[in-house]
Amino acid sequence: MAWLPYPCGAWFLGGAFLTNAVPHFVSGVMGRPFQSPFATPHGVGLSSSTVNVLWGCFNLAIGYILLCRVGNFDLHSTADVIAAGLGILLTGVLTARMFGRLHGGNHPGNP
Repeated sequence: MAWLPYPCGAWFLGGAFLTNAVPHFVSGVMGRPFQSPFATPHGVGLSSSTVNVLWGCFNLAIGYILLCRVGNFDLHSTADVIAAGLGILLTGVLTARMFGRLHGGNHPGNP
């Protein structure tokens, strides 16, 4: 079973990409600028809503490829769901902390 870590890693990253798609796509369709890797400075400056919709869709496509085209991801398999779920959880916490700094979501004294 030497191949097992490869699909699990892809599913972890797939969950991460799907999570990253959410704030960009939602901000974009709401017509709001949001941070993106294309802004200046990268990840801190604001990008247009159109750029964020495109970036969100790109992340969604990569997440789909990693989850649905690498290995045989099975929603009924606890190990498969845990791998993707950990990617979702870690990316969610990291982006919450990063964007919280920029949007007032991390109050002083809170971790």
